[in-house]
Amino acid sequence: MTAQGFLLLLELLGVFAFALDGALTAMRATHLDLFGVVTLGIVTAVGGGIARDVLLGQLPPASLQTWYYLATATAGALAAFWGHRLLSRMSRPIFVFDTVGLSLFAVSGAQLAVDAGAGPGQAILLGGLTAVGGGTLRDVLVRKVPGILTGGLYAIPAMLGAAVAVVGPLLGVGAGVAAFAGGVVCAAVRTGGTLRGWRAPRATLSSPDELD
Repeated sequence: MTAQGFLLLLELLGVFAFALDGALTAMRATHLDLFGVVTLGIVTAVGGGIARDVLLGQLPPASLQTWYYLATATAGALAAFWGHRLLSRMSRPIFVFDTVGLSLFAVSGAQLAVDAGAGPGQAILLGGLTAVGGGTLRDVLVRKVPGILTGGLYAIPAMLGAAVAVVGPLLGVGAGVAAFAGGVVCAAVRTGGTLRGWRAPRATLSSPDELD
C-alpha cells in the first residue's frame, strides 16, 4: 500500500469513527428515527470538511466529489443505530479512532488551506474547523451547547496540531514531518486531557452583581 493510500485508509477510519460517535451522541441526546441518526452521523463526519471547502471557495466540497466518504459515514451511522448496545461497551476503540480522525482532519484541513492560498492564521483556524465543525453542527441540530464550548479538550488539541503542521514548514521543517508532528501533538493532548481530566478554564461569576 502506498503512503497516500495508507493516509486515505486512516482518514476513512476517522470518518467512520466520527460517524459512529456522532450518531451515538445524537441518539443519547434525543429520540431519532433511522434517517435522523444517519443524517447526524454524516454531518458529524464530513460537516467540518464541507464548511472548510465552502469558505475556501473549493466547490463542490471534496467529500461530495467521491462516493467513499459519504458511504463510510453512512456505514458508521448505521452501525451505531443497529449496534448501539454493543458499541456502548467499546468506548476505548471508538476513542482511539476518534482521536486519529481528529488529528488527521486538523492536520489535513490546515495543509489544504495552505495549499489553497490561506495565510498561517487562517489555515490554523480552518484546520480546527475541519476537525470539530461536524460535531459542532450536530450539537446545534440536537439543541445542545456544543461540546467545544464547555471546557473539554477537543478544539484545543485540534488547533495545536494544525498550528504545528502550518508553522513547521515556515521554520524549514518538511511538510510531511510537520504534519506527522502535528498529528502526534493533537493526539497526545487529547489523550492526556481525557485520561487526566484536563479542562480549559471556565468563566465563573462570584455574584450576579458582576454582570453589571
